Amino acid sequence: MASSGSGVAMHRPAGAPGLPAGRIATIDWMRGIVMVLMVIDHASMAFDGGHLSMDSAMYPEAATMTLPAGAFFTRWMTHLCAPTFVFLAGTSLALSVERRVLRGVDAWEIDRNILIRGAIIALLDPTVISLGSGRWTFQVLLAIGLGMMCMVPLRRLPSTVLAMLALGWMFLGEFLTGLVWNPPGSSSPLAALFVATYGLETLIIKYPLLPWLAPMVLGWVFGRHLVRVAAGQTTVTGKKVLWIGGAVGLAVFFVVRYLGGYGDMFLHRGDDSWQQWLHVSKYPPSLSYYALELGLLCLGLAALRHLEERISAARNGVLLVFGETAMFFYLAHRLIFEIPATYFGLRGAGDITTTYMAAFLMLVALYPACRWYRSLRAAHPDSWLKYF
Repeated sequence: MASSGSGVAMHRPAGAPGLPAGRIATIDWMRGIVMVLMVIDHASMAFDGGHLSMDSAMYPEAATMTLPAGAFFTRWMTHLCAPTFVFLAGTSLALSVERRVLRGVDAWEIDRNILIRGAIIALLDPTVISLGSGRWTFQVLLAIGLGMMCMVPLRRLPSTVLAMLALGWMFLGEFLTGLVWNPPGSSSPLAALFVATYGLETLIIKYPLLPWLAPMVLGWVFGRHLVRVAAGQTTVTGKKVLWIGGAVGLAVFFVVRYLGGYGDMFLHRGDDSWQQWLHVSKYPPSLSYYALELGLLCLGLAALRHLEERISAARNGVLLVFGETAMFFYLAHRLIFEIPATYFGLRGAGDITTTYMAAFLMLVALYPACRWYRSLRAAHPDSWLKYF
């Protein structure tokens, strides 16, 4: 989850046509929404003894286990978080890079900034997050950071080629993953770093690079498209792209889940209940997962963009504040939840009610903290804080 310092919250520089002017509140609002959802999921991971996270074929019981409605929906609604963070990281990075290109910044300077930012984000998982969870944890921050670093060479490619590569992985990735992984059970750690998944008590790798690079690349392509729209190079608005993308994504999801074969990443429907229809593989992401979550993301962004065209964004609105301080928000709440769960014996000590109470209290506490951090970062724009 790239911070707003990566270019989402930008203003048009003098003499730089072709960039969206002012803030893009839609992006911050969307990120803020999934931050709220993410807190609920992480509160459940830390304190709910009935937490469900068997959304992967690596677990032998995943396809046949009972999925209680409340616990399952609490988990399922948070599936939107990771694709949103990764997609918007790509969009933010594209907007940031295009701004610097139009200002005449040297290409190597742009690449160096991307590499540094990506490396810092990637290293947070094996250091800060792993310390809090008490085991080696390679998850979404590693995927985002490495994905950003991959965009250094990939950004030289045309948008059409990038879109084909991303969609190609989404549709063909299950075949390639099957060459190195035969679930149930973990793959090898090396395979998990790139395509599959791996889990032990002391080491967990659930966000392989290639499957999560795909939505980042699509986000980059979308960011480029926004620049073309602002430059008057196309009449197809970003909102129209989102409406179409959302409808196509949901259509693909329903077809894949109905057929119940390829596209489920080995986690097929056990029956016709709504829980089983929505019980898609997140680790690693299946075609049905991509289609559902990116479809919902596109529709959400389109609706928020429609709203932004009609109202002004309140500077201290809760979702805007959370969206502008995503990295600070993420690190703060993960550590505050994980440290007592890991080191003070509170892991799984509560239930679903505990989950929502802990999430509510965390959100209340984080709002003033995030406003303070936003002000601090704005006061020191050239400090290391810009990476968070």
